[in-house]
Amino acid sequence: MKPMLKKTAAATLALTMLVGGTTGVMVSAHDSDNKKQSSSHDKKDDKNKGKNNNGKITINLNFRDLDQKEWKWAYDHIIRLAAQGVFNGYEDGSFKPKNNITRIEALVAAVRLLGLKDEAEKPENMNAKLNFKDFDQLKKKYGWAVGYVTVALENDLFSENDTMIQAEKPANRLWASVLLVKAMKLEAEAKKKMDTVLPFRDAKEIPAGSVGYIAVALEKNLITGYNDNTFQPNRPVTRAELAALLDRVDQQLPSDQSAQAITGTIQGIAGGNLTIKKGDNSTVTVPVDANVFIFRNNVKSPVSSLQAGDEAFVRTFQGKAVFIEVTKNAATPAYTLTDFGKVGSFTFSAQGKIATISISKEVNGTLQTTIYNVDANVTISGNSGVLSPNLNIVVKGNNNVVQVIEIQA
Repeated sequence: MKPMLKKTAAATLALTMLVGGTTGVMVSAHDSDNKKQSSSHDKKDDKNKGKNNNGKITINLNFRDLDQKEWKWAYDHIIRLAAQGVFNGYEDGSFKPKNNITRIEALVAAVRLLGLKDEAEKPENMNAKLNFKDFDQLKKKYGWAVGYVTVALENDLFSENDTMIQAEKPANRLWASVLLVKAMKLEAEAKKKMDTVLPFRDAKEIPAGSVGYIAVALEKNLITGYNDNTFQPNRPVTRAELAALLDRVDQQLPSDQSAQAITGTIQGIAGGNLTIKKGDNSTVTVPVDANVFIFRNNVKSPVSSLQAGDEAFVRTFQGKAVFIEVTKNAATPAYTLTDFGKVGSFTFSAQGKIATISISKEVNGTLQTTIYNVDANVTISGNSGVLSPNLNIVVKGNNNVVQVIEIQA
């Protein structure tokens, strides 16, 4: 099975997007000598992890050790991958971005990136017998990963000459680059570039049979060299670095545009619901999760920052928007009406939409109340789009008709 399209079905997310950023590809969080502790991928544990008191699986993209300023270069890569269950954090809510990644972790992440998690966890793949010299070691220590290695082998993520998996060996820059070029199904292109003269002063450290892969990785902007004009092929890859590599690959893979990923233009945010107009002019409305993670202007932002007209990528989980990335800001409209104050009251039309709103504020010691007509397609931001008396708001519009209501914190 060698699919060219990545799959983003709900089942891919169901067991990987767990509470507190629960692990997606963590295989070494426990001491290997402690036989009583099981890996975070133990299937028995997976049935209970990530569930709240109501038994529902939840998601948290706020890692306690991932400061946005400190990890600016990797932050958005990590969040995007965690939002789709490809590469998550640990049970304690951390991501451990500085930790080196092992080969088995990288292989699992690559298989998930291709949308093959379900395939990897089929019984026939989990129980496969592979002809690697260290297969028995893998099965004994990382039995949950057998299916992933099987699928990785079927999808040519291993070299024909590989005789060992070397699960715990640190993944270095050379190995990771080759792996991801293979994941992109660019092996034929890589083989045509084996005579490339790589622009690094340590290019001789790159094996001849890997030169073409590095050339393709550079062309696709998956990886770059260092400021001292070196590539450092044997340097271990950290979790943050692998997240950046995986996300760059993900952005270049074809997508099946399943219901789990929505791309389009924001039409409105009201009542805790987000309405998106897709490229085919159809619209879809989804509830916004209370812990939604929003990227706008490359920084984490509140729901109130979203504007009608913003172009966005939305990822949903269990029917709710859990990740929203504004890919292009809406053009700033010119409003002739701008006012502020506290909500007094509002009325509704026969269609159940806000028809009028009154705003009260103190002017020169006197309380003044102004009533405005409200556009049927008004955009409400802040407070999950829920209006109530005495909230501080800013209203904007034209021709004395309110088109935007911003609820202030």
